[in-house]
Amino acid sequence: MPIDLISTIKGSLLDGFYPAGWDLRKIDTCCSHPADAIADRQEWWHADFYPVSCASVTDHDTMLGHEIAHQIKLARDAGRKLILILPVGPMGMYRWAVYFLKEWNVSCDHVYGFNMDEWSDAEGNTLPADHPAAFAFAMEQAFYGPLDRLTVPGAQRYFATREVLPTYAREIGELQAGGAQMQVIFGIGRVFHIAFWEPHFAEEFATDDEWKKQTHRLGAKLHPLTVEQNAITSFNSRTTLVPARANTIGPGLFLAADRIIGGADGAFQRGMQWQGMSLWVTLRHGPSRWIPSSFMPSLPGRLFYLKELAGPLEAKCN
Repeated sequence: MPIDLISTIKGSLLDGFYPAGWDLRKIDTCCSHPADAIADRQEWWHADFYPVSCASVTDHDTMLGHEIAHQIKLARDAGRKLILILPVGPMGMYRWAVYFLKEWNVSCDHVYGFNMDEWSDAEGNTLPADHPAAFAFAMEQAFYGPLDRLTVPGAQRYFATREVLPTYAREIGELQAGGAQMQVIFGIGRVFHIAFWEPHFAEEFATDDEWKKQTHRLGAKLHPLTVEQNAITSFNSRTTLVPARANTIGPGLFLAADRIIGGADGAFQRGMQWQGMSLWVTLRHGPSRWIPSSFMPSLPGRLFYLKELAGPLEAKCN
């Protein structure tokens, strides 16, 4: 009999900690394949969905940034408005998107940027836009500001505040009615979230269809693993700085994408990583509202991932 989480969880401090709809044995099975099998096509994938392996973080950032810039250029060349749902995580691709857009002299005045989430309190109040932890601040520093004269007009930048987030669905719907295309740029959370749409929200809905209609949530309760993920990746390990809530778009928006552009770069130094399980489960689990990211391969687009995340995901003391 193995000695692992599944065999020892009963009666432990982790008993009841994970979302109720998670099948831990199925999640483990998703992660048990050899590394070179990660891109094997699954029957529920969209015919135009492709995982793209990146040899290094630099390659990942460059290739993902090129993809974003290329889609902006294609829309401009076609005379079409482009809606971009934008993440703050991953972030390294924005520098390269800016580089390519400037090299090609592509104006972004046809782009409408909707940030997918933002830290909040229980009522949906958010950090000031100039706070260094605010996603609005991050976007201005990484993307909108560096584009200079080519940038997205200020009136076409939307941030997930208490007042603005509830208007996203209407604003996006009006743009789509006028012929705009929507592309969702995303990362994958430790607990398989997209934006801050957490897996435990699934328990509130009787069916996937009801779950899929949800466009947003204010003051969403974050899973403890999401807080710890962000403590590690964005707050220099200082858990006490990480808000326990956030405003976020829901599947009613991120699953309505005409195309997706994903990025997974969650590796550290010395062979350590945090995102391999998230990547494998996204690609292998099959659609489930308890695993929000599992729906993304059912949409057309690309998911750029750091090659080392494929593993193999086996024990290794560091």
